[in-house]
Amino acid sequence: MLSRSAAVYCTGEESLLHSHYRCKQRYWCRLGTGLRRPANPSSALRPRRCAARRGGQQACLDITEAAAVAAWIDSADRASPLELVIANAGVQGGLWRDGAGETLGETHHVMDVNFGGVLNTIHPALPSMRRRGRGQVALISSLAALRGIPFSPGYCASKAAVRIYGEAIRRWLAPEGINVSVVLPGFVATRLSQTVSGPKPLMLPPERAAKIIRRGLARGRRQIAFPYPLYLGTQLTRVLPPGLVDHILRRLAVDIGPYA
Repeated sequence: MLSRSAAVYCTGEESLLHSHYRCKQRYWCRLGTGLRRPANPSSALRPRRCAARRGGQQACLDITEAAAVAAWIDSADRASPLELVIANAGVQGGLWRDGAGETLGETHHVMDVNFGGVLNTIHPALPSMRRRGRGQVALISSLAALRGIPFSPGYCASKAAVRIYGEAIRRWLAPEGINVSVVLPGFVATRLSQTVSGPKPLMLPPERAAKIIRRGLARGRRQIAFPYPLYLGTQLTRVLPPGLVDHILRRLAVDIGPYA
């Protein structure tokens, strides 16, 4: 379990995990989509003290801008060595629009944010962790990474990439004292889930999801998948005949709206 002197860095929606880590320093990089960018781009590299919370610093960066994200992570690590990095930033894909499908540009954007953003988040932190011989990395994937769903192909592909990449680097980094956890949440009541119009089974409030994630990270679990009944159901779709699963998924009335 992290000590009060630890430093935690997280990208993505602040409300999901922020209040669940009461550490010496908490750094939060919010996704640039829909946020006002500063007139002076270099000012984005200077963390802003969060007005509502003690011990936390926040920056509004575009997670796809690797150099800016790396500079801020390096600055945070120099100020207080990072012990936990959570790659959580993501956007929804699909934009199905009554069967029109997602465009090539939308698919590239989802991959750049959801997978590219994960790489931009963890890679700048790894050299220092490896030198210190300790650290923890959490990659937020999704249960959608286990089976492609027709109304959000780009999102599923991006989260599958995150899952596979996390599983791959876990064994690589373990001998150096760095734990890697892959998180596979189902539906959580955040702004992202609000873009989905259709069935959202077993959706959890953000507070409950954050507690599950934090407990799993404290225990060093390699995979944190929840809610468990939905995880089992998703795994079942991987062993059933593909034609049967495709038929079931085609019958679902789902629409994906823009993430703003």
